[in-house]
Amino acid sequence: MNSSPIVTPARPSAVASGLDRWLRARLLSRLGALRGRALRIVDESGAMELGGSGSAEPPLTLEVHDPRFYRAVAANGSVGAAEAYMDGAWQCDDLVGLVRLLVRNRELLDGMETGPARLGGMAMRGLHTLRRNTRSGSRRNVMAHYDLGNEFFGLFLSDDLMYSSAMYAGEDDSLEQASRRKLDRLCDKLRLQPGDRVVEIGTGWGGFAIHAASRYGCHVTTTTISPEQHALASARVAAAGLQERVTLLQQDYRDLDGQYDKLVSIEMVEAIGAAYLDTYFAKLGTLLKPDGLAVIQAITIEDHRYQRALRSVDFIKRHVFPGSFIPSVGAMVAAKTRSCDLAMVHLEDFGSSYARTLADWRQRFMGRLPAVRAQGFDERFIRMWEFYLAYCEGGFRERSIGVAQMLLAKPHSRDAEYLAGLDRIEA
Repeated sequence: MNSSPIVTPARPSAVASGLDRWLRARLLSRLGALRGRALRIVDESGAMELGGSGSAEPPLTLEVHDPRFYRAVAANGSVGAAEAYMDGAWQCDDLVGLVRLLVRNRELLDGMETGPARLGGMAMRGLHTLRRNTRSGSRRNVMAHYDLGNEFFGLFLSDDLMYSSAMYAGEDDSLEQASRRKLDRLCDKLRLQPGDRVVEIGTGWGGFAIHAASRYGCHVTTTTISPEQHALASARVAAAGLQERVTLLQQDYRDLDGQYDKLVSIEMVEAIGAAYLDTYFAKLGTLLKPDGLAVIQAITIEDHRYQRALRSVDFIKRHVFPGSFIPSVGAMVAAKTRSCDLAMVHLEDFGSSYARTLADWRQRFMGRLPAVRAQGFDERFIRMWEFYLAYCEGGFRERSIGVAQMLLAKPHSRDAEYLAGLDRIEA
């Protein structure tokens, strides 16, 4: 551990107590074993530089404005640190870099969840349990995030309002170009053609339905349980003159019926809750004809971390997506094997594209803060969203989370020749 004198002291909004100083020493001791990029922590007591041995990267600087930061970390671990950021208790000159450093030192990050933070974790798990995705619970959870307002999401999403990973192919790609590429990739995998009847689980704001119906000539039945999303998607479909090709439902996916040629679900599985993973795949199986195809785009976590993640509540579950979870590929394959006759015939991971998507969203969001404030959102909300976007970007850049498209086929798929031409993954 290296230390250096502070040159310009931080300006905390409160004087550190004896407890704060003890908790500070405790945290610095834990972080003293950091590997990789150096972290310089600056507060009223001075500056301390941790780690950095053999790293050519410049140090990160974390400036503590309020010593209550140390209490928040002690009480609630990493979630407490995020909440302290939301409260303006600290800042960092590179939030994404900080997240990446902590992911690389995951064992130290896990250590923050011990001691008093264990009690905070138990309380958060109890609250998360109350957010189960029953039919009524799903509506509450979805509305808590997506009904922030259509105008809000329009400030930073691509023009097609896709709130999911785009697919970049070159350094010069815009967010809009990468988003269209993702949509075309989904449609190509499904071999969409005129006359196909497609069901979409999770409408969003209608981006996929409009793209597929207008460019591929198919009919799309799509459902959402968000009133805000349904209202805007309906308006966008009408503006595109696609009322005859797009059927919009405001219905829980569990209540869908009928059979379709193709099915798509774009980053909706994360909202169903782990307890309903079998239910979700069983519904996919019943909605498809015997020769049907499905593509699921999902955020994923490493298989070996899946069970631990289910037992914990992180910043995303606590403050951004109540009732959510991140599945692993293995968990999804196991669930579909138990619940339906779909076979996974192709898997494509493009996590690096999600990192770029999030970077583009964050740049747009931070560039439109006057408009965010004009919509009535306060500084704590702004800092929460800044942290959320940086937190996720760092996770994707370090590959602790990924995003994948899974192509699934019913046993009698008439596209056997096409499927045989893909890199096959047996499951």
